[in-house]
Amino acid sequence: MRSAVDPRISVVVLTHNRRDELLGTLARLTALPARRPIIVVDNDSSDGTREAIVRRFPEVALLHAGGNLGAAGRNLGIHAARTPYVALADDDTWWTEPALRRGAELLDAHARLAVVTAQVLVGVDAHADPACAVMATSPLAPDATLPGPRLLGFLAGASMVRRQAVLDVGGFEPRLFLGSEEVLLGADLAAAGWSAVYADDVVVHHHPSRLRDSPLRRRLIARNDLWFAWRRLPLGIAITATLAALWRSARHREARAALVAALAGLPWALATRRRLPERVLDDWRRLRR
Repeated sequence: MRSAVDPRISVVVLTHNRRDELLGTLARLTALPARRPIIVVDNDSSDGTREAIVRRFPEVALLHAGGNLGAAGRNLGIHAARTPYVALADDDTWWTEPALRRGAELLDAHARLAVVTAQVLVGVDAHADPACAVMATSPLAPDATLPGPRLLGFLAGASMVRRQAVLDVGGFEPRLFLGSEEVLLGADLAAAGWSAVYADDVVVHHHPSRLRDSPLRRRLIARNDLWFAWRRLPLGIAITATLAALWRSARHREARAALVAALAGLPWALATRRRLPERVLDDWRRLRR
């Protein structure tokens, strides 16, 4: 028998044309002992995703983005949630019951904590994602008042966030679409005085979908990293990043496409420029080193 509703947490799942993976994720989430709101944001799938959710999981709230918003589709789910915390998931990741409870406990106990990123176990053999070791050994100066290593960026599909903190800084930037969106949001949260941590006692499972477009993602990350430099970093660093991109673009077609796309957004990037505080830039420099 399922227990009473947990009023602290909603689960927001982002999907696009991965019906089978999503249905498996929803089967796991709806079977958890505690009842929590589950919100699926569909980025305009054309594979029957929405019809399958309505038929098989009528208890799940379904939001149709009306187009493919990329990572910014999560904003719709975060806005729709009515709980203080939101567990973010992709259609090929899911949270365990202990992980949801523990993530909420950490956010309850630490008032300036905005993001708890989980340990990600990959595949049927549940091996740790290599990113976990990187986060566990974060070079950022430790803070004894926080429950884990400090982060600047985070893994959006495996993090629990404080809803109001994310909304207050504007959520995921729509112009980025996909790639490095957590870098910008994490930096903006830090600039607003919030913290993010890695918690290895919070566990999320990931069975990577085979439906991926890695070349496109690499181009988007390269473009978005330039936009981040132009919008948030000191001008000297932004200029250096641009020169490096020019050097790469002369040798690699993908890098050239990324630079062209970045330059198309240069007026927007400069118009929305807001340099990070020095304390956040110090953290960024530590990570770069």
